Amino acid sequence: MAAQNFLWSFTKNCLTFGLIGLTISDRYASIVPVRGFSMSPTFNLTTDSFMGSLSDDNVLMEKFCLQKYKFSHGDVVVFCTPSNHKEKHVKRIIGLPGDWIGTPMTNDVMKVPNGHCWVEGDNPSSSLDSRSFGPIPLGLIKGRVTHILWPPQRVRHVERKNHENILSPS
Repeated sequence: MAAQNFLWSFTKNCLTFGLIGLTISDRYASIVPVRGFSMSPTFNLTTDSFMGSLSDDNVLMEKFCLQKYKFSHGDVVVFCTPSNHKEKHVKRIIGLPGDWIGTPMTNDVMKVPNGHCWVEGDNPSSSLDSRSFGPIPLGLIKGRVTHILWPPQRVRHVERKNHENILSPS
């Protein structure tokens, strides 16, 4: 009888903590791995292929910014690509609705439409971003990156950085 009570108590506790963890991850914050070099030097400084995913940065993504789409220039965000909703990217917001963005490669100037933003990686030579697929809808953003949590020697707050491609803020 004691074993049955223990198993029932253990199962209830696991279920409770699992539901609480799922709720927090779904509504408030979650941990996201950052792979690749498109955001270097902000993320993934090392190129250690032996360690693989152990050398990738893991970041804290908060979701409070999604309630009223409260984003600022220089925020690092996680978003789904416009062409594949299962593929997630981590990039920096360069332009918000109404901003004029200059693209250095083509020397074009573009106005960011309402309900969209312009994102770019910190490493332009290795980044698939708005220069490739245009402005992204704000609804595709999953959250804002606030801290690097892994590897331990890189734990820190992620700073906002303004970009030189913005011509005139809205």
